[in-house]
Amino acid sequence: MHIAVVGGGAAGFFGAIQAARQFPQLRITILEALPQPLTKVRISGGGRCNVTHHCFDPLLLSQHYPRGGQVLRGLLTRFQPRDVLAWFAQEGVALKTEPDGRVFPCSDNSSTITTALLRAAQRARITIQNQHKIHTIRRQGDGFYLEWAGGGLACDRVLLATGSSPTGYALATQLGHRLIPPVPALFTLQIPDPALWALAGVSLPQVRLKWLGAGLSRVEQKHREQQGALLITHWGLSGPVVLRLSSWLARSLHACQYQGQLQVDWLPAWGRQTLYERCQALRTQVAAKTLGNYRPVRELPQRLWHYLLACAQIPQQRRWGELSRRELEQLLGQMTAKVYPVTGKGMFKEEFVTCGGVPWSE
Repeated sequence: MHIAVVGGGAAGFFGAIQAARQFPQLRITILEALPQPLTKVRISGGGRCNVTHHCFDPLLLSQHYPRGGQVLRGLLTRFQPRDVLAWFAQEGVALKTEPDGRVFPCSDNSSTITTALLRAAQRARITIQNQHKIHTIRRQGDGFYLEWAGGGLACDRVLLATGSSPTGYALATQLGHRLIPPVPALFTLQIPDPALWALAGVSLPQVRLKWLGAGLSRVEQKHREQQGALLITHWGLSGPVVLRLSSWLARSLHACQYQGQLQVDWLPAWGRQTLYERCQALRTQVAAKTLGNYRPVRELPQRLWHYLLACAQIPQQRRWGELSRRELEQLLGQMTAKVYPVTGKGMFKEEFVTCGGVPWSE
């Protein structure tokens, strides 16, 4: 029996290797459109390759997937991150877990992972054919026939491992599959605020975001508010909390063309009332100190604090003892419920997950 794997990425290689190990008598061919395979693996994680996540509870892990969580719970019971770690350990790859749960090779180099996959494929006698972009697939008897410019291949089974490639969607529809229109998921948000852009590089470990736009589904309503680490960029907001929000609201954000309003609580661990009491105390305890030189809590980066003072139209030279009640209320609003207009998603097409494609039922 001959299996053709369309797509030489991580999924294609892993699927081919696993099939070869379970059924050594199989003939397996990987067909990759690009000049070399595993291209996205090489650049993932900033060139370090984020292999998996250190979470071994299938139920907990599946809850982090906005769509398909129930289906994935069963799949993750049979093969999950613990199995990924064991698989790479058998291949001689040393992995490490970072504080946020992400797992990387100890080498901090994606070539460690690509080399392991290529060697495993070689040992399994898998044929790899690069620059074979499949443009047609059709059923032929009990099997299939794949065609590319200048050639073709007959096989018994096909594994489509093309990710979000339009070519893969076209091949799936040629086989009779339906297609749920794909839209981007896991993307950053554009905020039209040059003063915020000037803070590019500033990060916070815990920020709460709330999408204020209308038109959300019942499920999206439950997840319109997310909390986690945030990174300010030179075009808006990024980081795990933004990616998580964009993933849960992918369809609605696409429908509104990524336009709406986002509320930011920069200090959710404190809460508005506690911050109010803290600032009230500072008005007497450090009355002579200027606001610019003495921020209310250490968790607030100095540059961000100066930005929030400017947004509240309060001079940095103002002394804590001179802060009026009205100014304090404005400042609390900036710290705990600042609303930003969102005018689009990240400018550089950096989204790396797709919502849509072939339905789960198929």
